[in-house]
Amino acid sequence: MTKLNLQAEQLEKIGRLVKVGKDRPYQFLGYALDLETGQFHDLLEKGAMHGEWDVKNIAALLAHYSLAKATPKTGRLVKYKDLPGGYAFEHAFTQRAVNSIAQVFGNNPPELAEAAKLFGGETLDYGDVSVEIPALEGIPIVYILWAAYEFPASATLLFDETASCFLDTEALAGLGELTTLRLLKAHSILKEKTR
Repeated sequence: MTKLNLQAEQLEKIGRLVKVGKDRPYQFLGYALDLETGQFHDLLEKGAMHGEWDVKNIAALLAHYSLAKATPKTGRLVKYKDLPGGYAFEHAFTQRAVNSIAQVFGNNPPELAEAAKLFGGETLDYGDVSVEIPALEGIPIVYILWAAYEFPASATLLFDETASCFLDTEALAGLGELTTLRLLKAHSILKEKTR
């Protein structure tokens, strides 16, 4: 277990956003966060130690999230470039958060749905396979994958248009990257189990 550098007030605000009391941990993306102590652990890789960089980034992401204004989802999905200022970083975001989804899952799209289930993801009806993952409470991320057939595989990552009410665009990029990394880790773990 690792203690995140979050203040008691930030943990309290996160608890209100996610509607979880201090008596049980908040689970997101295969992690568990104790909202009383700030203890953080990985449910996918039990006992895994995370690097200082990972821990600081997750703590910073959650600190930003603690400032969120809870807003009901509209169901209108937008690309990263359509978020405030997102167009300036779209290429980098696509390279870091989207392309690896096509590379890893493009030859076997159902594996994306299997990996997403580990985080409470649900399948949708877009592309060859699509999933909605509750990255953080109020911020679902939708991945749409088109398999490699006659053309190379491709993927798209979408947010609900209200995502920027919870996090700024830069933090949403970090959340998208983290969600992708967790999907890739889940895929790796599922592959290991079938060997």
